[in-house]
Amino acid sequence: MKTKIYIGLFAACMVWVACDDSFLERYPLDSMAPETYFLSEDEFKFYSNGFYNNLPTAVGIYGETADNIANYTLAEDVSGTRQPRGTDAGWTWEELRRINFLIAHSNNCSDNNVRLKYEALARFFRAWFYFDKLKRFGEVPWYNEVIENDDYDNLMKPRTSRVVLVDSILQDINIAIKNIDKTKSVERINIYTALALKSRVCLYEGTFRKYHTEFALPDADFFLQECVSASDSLMKEGGYKIYNKTTGPSGKSYQDLFASMDSDAEEIILTRRYSSSLQVYHNLNFYLLASTQGKPGMEKKLVNSYLMRNGDRFTDKENYETMVFIDEVKDRDPRLEQTIRVPGYTRIGQTVKLSPDFNATVTGYQLIKFLTTSQYDASSNACNDIPIMRYAEILLNYAEAKAELGILQQEDLDKSIKPIRDRVGMPNINKDAANANPDPYLALQYRNVSGANKGVILEIRRERRIEMVMENFRWDDLMRWKEGHLMVAPFRGMYFPGAGEYNLDNNGAIDIIVYEGTKPETNTYCMPVNQLSENTKGYVEVHKGIQKTFNENRDYFWPIPIEQRKLNPNLTQNPGWDDGLGY
Repeated sequence: MKTKIYIGLFAACMVWVACDDSFLERYPLDSMAPETYFLSEDEFKFYSNGFYNNLPTAVGIYGETADNIANYTLAEDVSGTRQPRGTDAGWTWEELRRINFLIAHSNNCSDNNVRLKYEALARFFRAWFYFDKLKRFGEVPWYNEVIENDDYDNLMKPRTSRVVLVDSILQDINIAIKNIDKTKSVERINIYTALALKSRVCLYEGTFRKYHTEFALPDADFFLQECVSASDSLMKEGGYKIYNKTTGPSGKSYQDLFASMDSDAEEIILTRRYSSSLQVYHNLNFYLLASTQGKPGMEKKLVNSYLMRNGDRFTDKENYETMVFIDEVKDRDPRLEQTIRVPGYTRIGQTVKLSPDFNATVTGYQLIKFLTTSQYDASSNACNDIPIMRYAEILLNYAEAKAELGILQQEDLDKSIKPIRDRVGMPNINKDAANANPDPYLALQYRNVSGANKGVILEIRRERRIEMVMENFRWDDLMRWKEGHLMVAPFRGMYFPGAGEYNLDNNGAIDIIVYEGTKPETNTYCMPVNQLSENTKGYVEVHKGIQKTFNENRDYFWPIPIEQRKLNPNLTQNPGWDDGLGY
């Protein structure tokens, strides 16, 4: 039974009085006077438990879209229809005030070790908070103190330069690494979580500065080297390893890592806990199986990116573009069959073979990652843990940063990519072979990659996309690589050579009817042939007729909310966004 932190429960334990949804939120100082609080570790712990609510929710992790997963609806960032608006859910600052409040008053504690530990925890969460802001808005004001209502200078503060902002984030992380709790835990922030955050932040910033040359930002290599250093420290000191057991719910290690109720402490660095006994649930099973939850499905280009089981490129095969489902999924990287339904698929704990269900997926590539047993299929009834950070990410970060620096060796791939691929019996990346023959399919997607390491960088990006799908990395990856153009391509699914009846898993039963003219009267799923990309044949085309856009001069950042710019005219707008204010 899980008995520790279940993120979300502690919100009810701490009552805040807010004057608005901004960083002006005030604390009930009559019940928690600054000079009489933070005197003991219990008070620090009780207060800081609320910080954990800043971590991603389950749907914020498994519900990713970008160009990995298609849904029935199109989010405005995916479609390219964002517009400046009065308010933005991402422009909230109350949590920063809570964090700064602890740091400001931590000196009340006479136990220096306790004070430093919880101040380090607060700095971790301040770095996390600002990293989220950085990815969404770019430059934002940096506040490292509690701001009061009459502090006009700080209230009217302009955006802090990216250089200073990221240096401040990194300083907080480094202090956290030095002083934070050393106890290993999948649910509490500790030194390994802080090292993982440093690895993530530095890879993001290093590649952002390398590929976004329009901003002329310095020190890209410095951040990439810091990513290598943090990743290497975690790899040497953390004792983590890739989960590779056949004793889990399905007997398939990659699938079981996400389908197990409790996070595996060997690979998972940080998780979000869920529990049936404490009635803390998420909606994953219902999301993947119901016809009313957006019908998520893997996108065709991602399916194409999975290698053959022997390591050959699927997209080198003759006529790969027009293969029907049963042929295209044969003999592929085993992670494909552990991420979507393929012929022969059975639910965990069952023996009935199930075909992809077009009632629950818009592309036909029906997702099973994180899916557990049928007892959790009802709405908001799933309670398996959802990983936030895991060791595989660190290994991928390490390999990518070294490749981008031009210092990657085969031995680096052997200790980073190889363990990930060993889990599913896939051959390792061969650096020299990859660089001698870069994949043309990937090269068309990642247009900004060049140089002697082009081939291996493309292969590491392939590996990252496949290994981390449905873990909410893809949007950030495309933004930092400056590959937003990939958002413009239409969402596509399975290929059908024309109208007719189709058995997707060769079991004799018809799974889908692609029809022309009048819809057949049948309980079998029916799709009009004009929903295919060529009207008479082709790929299932989701949102057909809708042209997605991506403005390269604008869409790498969200616009600053209009109301915030009205309140503080010193907040400049992000490039390319016209909010009508004229300043």
